[in-house]
Amino acid sequence: MTEREYQQRVKALMPRSKTGPMCLKAFLVGGLICCLGQLITDLGQTYLQLTHQQAGTLCTLCLIFLAGLLTALGVFDKIAAFAGAGTVVPITGFANSIVAPAMEFRSEGLVTGTGAKLFQIAGPVLVYGIGASVLYGLVLVLLG
Repeated sequence: MTEREYQQRVKALMPRSKTGPMCLKAFLVGGLICCLGQLITDLGQTYLQLTHQQAGTLCTLCLIFLAGLLTALGVFDKIAAFAGAGTVVPITGFANSIVAPAMEFRSEGLVTGTGAKLFQIAGPVLVYGIGASVLYGLVLVLLG
């Protein structure tokens, strides 16, 4: 078999990339999550007479609760399988990364299961995020 024949065979057998459809799904689902967040914020400001900051807090709490609930019910994983990166809108993806390990290890008990595994995925994000913010704060203080 020549190099050219081999390359043709590889090309024929290689699965086609699904990047385009996956990007579209991620865009649409991520956009829907963001639209839901904006709707919650607008409703909080309009009907509950909340300030912009209070409505933003309400939006954050609602999205965290919904992502956690959908993770616990096993629905979030199905949405993530369909939408891919579209569900990793920062707040919902973070909520899922906290709840999923806790649900997976709950049979091992509250301390050694849920408590120990709760921050398995999100722990490094918290450590480096807090570390970076402390470093940033120190640089701001030193520079005036």
